[in-house]
Amino acid sequence: MEITKDNFSEIVNGGKPVMIDFWATWCGPCRRVAPVIEQLAQEYEGQAIVGKVDVEEQDELAAQFGIRNIPTVLFLKNGEVVDKVVGAMAKPAYEEKLKALL
Repeated sequence: MEITKDNFSEIVNGGKPVMIDFWATWCGPCRRVAPVIEQLAQEYEGQAIVGKVDVEEQDELAAQFGIRNIPTVLFLKNGEVVDKVVGAMAKPAYEEKLKALL
């Protein structure tokens, strides 16, 4: 799911935990993480929202969260950031943090 400034509030305040991948098309590590993010989105459909924010197109959102390095993955619960991962990690690391929100 592509997250933008237009749908951000609705998504994060929708009652489900949210995992947001801040990325860019030119970022090599972001491209390596992309398949993992897509797998988690499918596996946790209905339980959590897993989305992506292109920092080039959504610079306001990136600035709002102080994103300086990508990939950065934020984990939100009840609209608040409760965890964060900077840099590429393996699927189990992301999944552990996502499960902690459920």
